Amino acid sequence: MIIDRALRVFYPLGFGILVLILWEISVHAFNIPPAILPAPTDISEAMANSTSTLFADWLQTVVKGALTGMIMGALAGVAAAIAIDRSDFLKKGLLPVANFVAALPIVGVAPIMVMWFGFDWHSKAAVVVVMVFFPMLVNTLAGLQATDRMQRDLMRTYSASHGQTLAKLRLPAALPFIFNGLKICSTLALIGAIVAEYFGSPTQGMGFRISTEVGRLGIDMVWAEIAVAAVSGTVLYGIVALIERRMTFWHPSQRTGR
Repeated sequence: MIIDRALRVFYPLGFGILVLILWEISVHAFNIPPAILPAPTDISEAMANSTSTLFADWLQTVVKGALTGMIMGALAGVAAAIAIDRSDFLKKGLLPVANFVAALPIVGVAPIMVMWFGFDWHSKAAVVVVMVFFPMLVNTLAGLQATDRMQRDLMRTYSASHGQTLAKLRLPAALPFIFNGLKICSTLALIGAIVAEYFGSPTQGMGFRISTEVGRLGIDMVWAEIAVAAVSGTVLYGIVALIERRMTFWHPSQRTGR
């Protein structure tokens, strides 16, 4: 078991190191200008020389924009799904509207949110809320329908109220769907926050830094921001997956090695 876990870490880590080595060799072998593709050593040097800037951008984009917006949007999506599940009128009327709004492009939503909420992180969090709300709504609704008729009839036999049935049967059954939505949202949130910063931002943030450095041909700093964003997104996804494993250990998808 320990060996299997070590191998699951070793293979992607080893492959990533191999890619970086080949990247470094290719840049020097073909004399690729840094303005087109900097070497990994140049990117790491830019990261080492700009740790305070990268941390401030990470705090602005990931913590204030992406994480705050994701939490608010996810909670709102779950709450709305519970309310819609109680009403056939809302199911038939609101879901088509939700699907329409979910299809709106972020480049159209972001400028509106910036106009409404200003140039600080609040507008980026609002964009993230819009992006994550509908995946959470759809996944939670699907999860609430995951119980079969026999299970619901058993709860009625026990004279369980709607709230008791929801808390003890339907929400636990919906947890795998909810976490699936959260894993989708963990990537959408970061993308939404970064893209929103292109349409108005203070002098901090990953999106602001990327657009500014591209104009200055500071491509090594652009790649440094991309690396920080990629690591942040991976860690956020991993945290959600770890919590899912702890809370849905009973689900067949979590039963490994059987």
